[in-house]
Amino acid sequence: MSNLFSTTYEGPLGTLTLTSNKDALLGISFISKIREEQESSPVLEMAMQQLDAYFKGKLQQFTVPLELHGTAFQESVWKALSLVPYGTVVSYQDIAIAIGNPKAVRAVGMANNKNPISIIIPCHRVIGKQGSLTGYAGGLDKKQWLLSHERANQ
Repeated sequence: MSNLFSTTYEGPLGTLTLTSNKDALLGISFISKIREEQESSPVLEMAMQQLDAYFKGKLQQFTVPLELHGTAFQESVWKALSLVPYGTVVSYQDIAIAIGNPKAVRAVGMANNKNPISIIIPCHRVIGKQGSLTGYAGGLDKKQWLLSHERANQ
């Protein structure tokens, strides 16, 4: 594996940890797991600029290159999540259907939970079938904030 770079990003949801290699963004986490020595990269700089624009309501589609590491099923879910339009919500069932596996609702939920690149891969746009907010790695308060932010900036 190539060199890893990581940095922290301070935004309206608190501190995010961003990780990349030289070519692509590998992770955005609400959990601070940064090494003592931070080292940025062009990819991390691009991600931070795009996060700034997103949080200012000026960006709806991220273009920073991503590199996903998961099972084939997880990656299919994450790619489907990336297609959910800004400011909209879908159910876990909708994602299961989108990936051609309509009975995999629980597995979709587990893959959603393992999403390594929060916000950019918009797992916050997935809600329960009856419209209820369901789990989010950063907490339901952050999920609600992201959904409200997107609705307000459509």
